[in-house]
Amino acid sequence: MALKLPSFKFLNPNISTIRSPPLLRKFSSSSSSLPVSASGTTLREAGPGFQLRFSRSVNPARLPHPPPATSQKPISVIKALQDYYESYNSNVHRGIHYLSSKATEKYELAREKVAAFINAEESREIVFTRNATEAINLVAYSWGFTNLKSGDEVVLTIAEHHSAIVPWQFVAQKTGAVLKFVDLNEDEVADVVQLKEMISSKTKLVVVHHISNTLVLDPATTRFGCFKFIGAHAVEAKVLVDACQSVPHMPVDVRDLDADFLVASSHKMCGPTGVGFLYGKSDILSAMPPFLGGGEMISDVFLDHSTYAEPPSRFEAGTPAIGEVIGLGAAIDYLQGIGMQKIHEYEMELADYLYENLSTVNNIRIYGPKPSKGVDRAALCSFNVKNIHPTDIATFLDQQHGVAIRSGHHCAQPLHRYLGINASARASLHFYNTKEDVDYFIHALNDTVNFFDSFK
Repeated sequence: MALKLPSFKFLNPNISTIRSPPLLRKFSSSSSSLPVSASGTTLREAGPGFQLRFSRSVNPARLPHPPPATSQKPISVIKALQDYYESYNSNVHRGIHYLSSKATEKYELAREKVAAFINAEESREIVFTRNATEAINLVAYSWGFTNLKSGDEVVLTIAEHHSAIVPWQFVAQKTGAVLKFVDLNEDEVADVVQLKEMISSKTKLVVVHHISNTLVLDPATTRFGCFKFIGAHAVEAKVLVDACQSVPHMPVDVRDLDADFLVASSHKMCGPTGVGFLYGKSDILSAMPPFLGGGEMISDVFLDHSTYAEPPSRFEAGTPAIGEVIGLGAAIDYLQGIGMQKIHEYEMELADYLYENLSTVNNIRIYGPKPSKGVDRAALCSFNVKNIHPTDIATFLDQQHGVAIRSGHHCAQPLHRYLGINASARASLHFYNTKEDVDYFIHALNDTVNFFDSFK
């Protein structure tokens, strides 16, 4: 399986040219930094592995980080997609023949896997969507327009992803509801004290990230991670959790969180693009009107009106992304085969190692809290280096060292404005990375900084 990336002219003429070098090392049990699973395999040995390859030249001596803003796909996920299209390609819920029955069985099995993965009470609390963005829009258009009125308040934090802000701006503009935003505290995390103080009898919804994609606080050891603590339910407000950055990296239990809604995206959890999911408590989903109209979401259609199916079908109009949903189920099998707690513990080790080493770079500013006994960071860092634009850093790292990081506002412009910056660079890690990858990234970053500093 090859991934064709844009071709760039290298600044360094001494970099040798090799066709399709591997992005990731072959899985090996020789690295002492890799934890061992219950079956005796390392994280990189678990499952059939990954097969992403670059079709452009990179330095073969070292290995680049995986591209940020998504995750790599295990071969088992790719094979699940291939198997669907080659062996039982058919629409779901629409036929009694063998192919349709098998496709429907696999599709609904994936729903059961998602429900079990986040400990939902039942699979009908899982609605498949195109992505987490659509899942939030579903809640906004269905629950929001039905339940919010002028003067009602929606509480969010300044650190939310645009996908968790913009839909509620639409709702507020049309209903007269008010959006209120929680600032950061001195540790550059959402201020839980202020959040609790903002909640009142006017509050109808709290929208909050589980882990920030920029400030990267891991909520597992903080009160922010338990949404019972913020008091929303005491005033009968609902809580929507953006779990895109937590579901792929740690055990997530919706019943323990007591979330009314939770969204996540397949492509961040080693699954295919084009599919995400919404978790909603069954009684809330049952009271919500449809989001889109069409086939599958109906019970009966008459010329002057229609009646609607029960959830989740009510919210899955038209032909869904069948192969992608089945691939998501395969990704969950892969992650559970390793163990989410094991992944979480290993990534916490990587996160500390990344922060510790990144802190040694000259003139660097890392955003979010410092790791400490009471504060864990997720395995990524957003940063800036004084007098060097983050896009220049990202470009040089890519062209000269084959290291992929993200630069820009990371779909969090309000947060960046709050921090007094226009953009930042972001290095992301997952369980298939090692400390050796971090070492090479730091080496490449130091070389990049030295290059730009030489022009001063």
